[in-house]
Amino acid sequence: MNPVAAPWVRTRLRTAPGAACALALLVALTACLAAAFPRAMDRYADAGLHRALEQARPDRTGILLTAPQPDLLLTPQQRQEALRPGPLRERYDKALAAVDRPLVVDRAASTYGVRTTQSLKVPDPWLPRPSGLPPQLVLATPHGLGDHARLRSGRLPRVTGAPVTAATSAVEAAVTTETARSLRIEVGSVLHVPGVERPPLTVRVTGILAPRAPDGAYWATQPLLRTPALVTVPGSTGPDPDQYWLGALLLAPEAAPALLGTAGNPVRYWQLASEYDALHAHDLDRLKSAVAALESGPGLRAVRSAVDPATDVGTDLDEVFASFDRLRSDIGPLIAVAAVGTATVAGVVLLMAGGLAADRRRAELALLRARGASLRGVAGRLLAETAVVALPAGALGLVGALLAFPGGRVRPALWAAAAVTAVACAALPLRAAVAHRTVRLHDGRRDVVSVRPSRRRTVAELTLVVLALAAVETLRRRGATGAAGDLVSLAPVLVGVIAALVLVRLHPLPLRRLARPAGRLRGAVAHLALARAGRTSVSPVLPLLALLTALTTAAFGGSVLSGVDDARDRAALLTVGADARVEGTGPLPPGLPDRLRRAPGVAGVAEVGLAYQAKAEDGRLSVPVAGVDPGDYAALAARTGLGSFDGRELRREAAAGTLPALASPAVAERYGTRPFPVRLEDGSTVTVRIGLVRDRTPAVDGEEFLVVDRSGLSADAARPTVLLLTGDRLDGGALRRAADGAGSVRLRSEERARYVDSPLQSGAERVYTAAVGAGAGYAVLALLLSLLRAAPERAALLARLRTMGLTRAQGRRLLVLESLPPALMAAAGGTLTGWAAVRLLSPGIDLTTIALATTSSPAGRAELRTDPWSLAVPALAVLVVAVGVAAVQAWWSGRRGSVVELRAGD
Repeated sequence: MNPVAAPWVRTRLRTAPGAACALALLVALTACLAAAFPRAMDRYADAGLHRALEQARPDRTGILLTAPQPDLLLTPQQRQEALRPGPLRERYDKALAAVDRPLVVDRAASTYGVRTTQSLKVPDPWLPRPSGLPPQLVLATPHGLGDHARLRSGRLPRVTGAPVTAATSAVEAAVTTETARSLRIEVGSVLHVPGVERPPLTVRVTGILAPRAPDGAYWATQPLLRTPALVTVPGSTGPDPDQYWLGALLLAPEAAPALLGTAGNPVRYWQLASEYDALHAHDLDRLKSAVAALESGPGLRAVRSAVDPATDVGTDLDEVFASFDRLRSDIGPLIAVAAVGTATVAGVVLLMAGGLAADRRRAELALLRARGASLRGVAGRLLAETAVVALPAGALGLVGALLAFPGGRVRPALWAAAAVTAVACAALPLRAAVAHRTVRLHDGRRDVVSVRPSRRRTVAELTLVVLALAAVETLRRRGATGAAGDLVSLAPVLVGVIAALVLVRLHPLPLRRLARPAGRLRGAVAHLALARAGRTSVSPVLPLLALLTALTTAAFGGSVLSGVDDARDRAALLTVGADARVEGTGPLPPGLPDRLRRAPGVAGVAEVGLAYQAKAEDGRLSVPVAGVDPGDYAALAARTGLGSFDGRELRREAAAGTLPALASPAVAERYGTRPFPVRLEDGSTVTVRIGLVRDRTPAVDGEEFLVVDRSGLSADAARPTVLLLTGDRLDGGALRRAADGAGSVRLRSEERARYVDSPLQSGAERVYTAAVGAGAGYAVLALLLSLLRAAPERAALLARLRTMGLTRAQGRRLLVLESLPPALMAAAGGTLTGWAAVRLLSPGIDLTTIALATTSSPAGRAELRTDPWSLAVPALAVLVVAVGVAAVQAWWSGRRGSVVELRAGD
């Protein structure tokens, strides 16, 4: 009878189903997180790009093609035919074909037609004339007018009878509701547009239209067609400058040839709207190239050959893309730091999982090698049994990421999940191949006493030191921008790597020194715990690397998030000056301060008479002057931290004719400490002497200001124009109701919320927070794996010691004391490396962009500062987890008893 060999993979999976399920769960979770990261970044980047396009308005994001009127050398019939809807539509289709991807045109919001470039004076006397000047109108024939507007009254314009020509005497038109209201136009109104070498063109208004989407591309690309404007005559000055109305009449597309009979210099236009949802941030380079090609490249040549040789292309898409690219370039490296740190910790955990499985099966694999199994054969079998578990788990994690974050690219997520799966599959075979590359009859000692660092390890560690120093120096010199290279993203990780390698080399020395005096104590628990901690047989490099990298990344990430919050708080405070600000264009009503004091949450109100155009000394330079009550204003400055001072130093002396003043450094440097006159906006003059100098003050957001006691000002100048409110949880609605339109109301909280301007900012913060949290979770898992790896040895030790009289309480103390030194080493080392990484890298990192979505801030440069909570909380968590696991292991070992651990052959 032939023997039947059991399948290797099935046998191993049946033997250890728990380990297989744990590995599958770890791989699925890690693959899901790895695949979700690029999908989430794509999602937030696309949302940020779309927000930037929406904020830029359609008149900047659309593509406007304009061609001059047909050549004068053509016959009148040919010129008129070129303006009719048929030829315009044909050129419109060719223009759409000339726009190459990734640019996508929104056909529903695009249009074409003819319009005059010169506004025409309409002399009809019934039209409004603000300064006695007749209104000027633009004539346009947009296509698709009925699809983008609703009729409020009348009907759409149309052409009846013979085709319209340049000599046609009358046409029909429509106007929007805003144009009709401003120019007092009604259905049936008749306007007379001056002609060229012909009688005026009679335009009869047949309909009033309400745009369906007034802010959409159809209307907002050329807003004059929708909304009239009150234009000031150039060169007109004075309190009542000359003005006139400028509006538009919307004719039927078939009436376009009539524009040739006017002096409006008509042009043909093709208005192409961008389809925002079809544009993606990962195509930004291609988008910028496509726009550049349309403006002055192959795209422009294709448009001119398809439409007209004199066609001009106008768009501000390149500026919008460049602005978004700057924002993404400033935020990207900060996200890369968190991603690299978390990826490092996750990779270490996968390697530790493979190392744990290899150590647990060390005897089995050594026996196979001793019986003649080849190293390649053993590694192949281990790879097969791991792949059976890891591949489905990786695919499941990928599917989970794709479902959780729809809309992003699939390929980066696929590569990320594949990398995780590959590491998980290769960890066990590679670790086993390294450990069993030579056949051994028995294992020797594997603690730190027998294992000495080799020359190769020394060279590798020195190489890492050089890389870390290079990364830190690069970041300090160039900043966290794309120009600094990918090495910058590795800087915090490399700092943690170096610290781990140094601690691994140095930590046995203090433990051995502590073990000697501990040996003189009455009990043996402390001495035994220190001796075992200093001679552990488990390599502490990987778990220590995971812990230090996670702690460094957490400290760096916490400092980034804390710095972002501080920058927003500071910028909002400097902009508003207090928790709320009520400011009027003139003096505020006398009863307003009392009404605001009674509003919910208001703790104090400081009244300020602010004159922005006060003239100092000779009257050539203006400086803002704030008249305040010294006591209230000093309390406000102390509460906000904006230039605090003693109110008594600013108070006016009864007999003195000179007012003491608080000034900014620029004003103090200009006028010194001598008395000088200041003429206020009401015409009164006061003499001030600068006695206090502060960089900031609540009332004025700027680098130049003077603050004086308002009791020394005239009655008109002392009247408050600004009220600065302090309090907790101020209600903006209640404050605005109390103000009752007397002035604008600005809240510090609302100003702070306004700084989160782009989904890319908020998305970056969420991704950073998630990355730090995931890194912390993997660090805890690494700590658990390291303790689990040593669990069998510790359980056997406790069993043997109990036979010698060790009590359960002493066993718990032994395991806790043994786990404390490496946990303390990791916590202290992580705190130190996190602090060092922040201190070393902060000069090269500017958080202004991610905090405020701009490169400038009222508070100046937003620097990276150490956050104590980000340093202390993760370190304490490491200690708690280490001690807790040791205590639970001692309790569990006591429940099991010593018989199982003392079996023969173990």
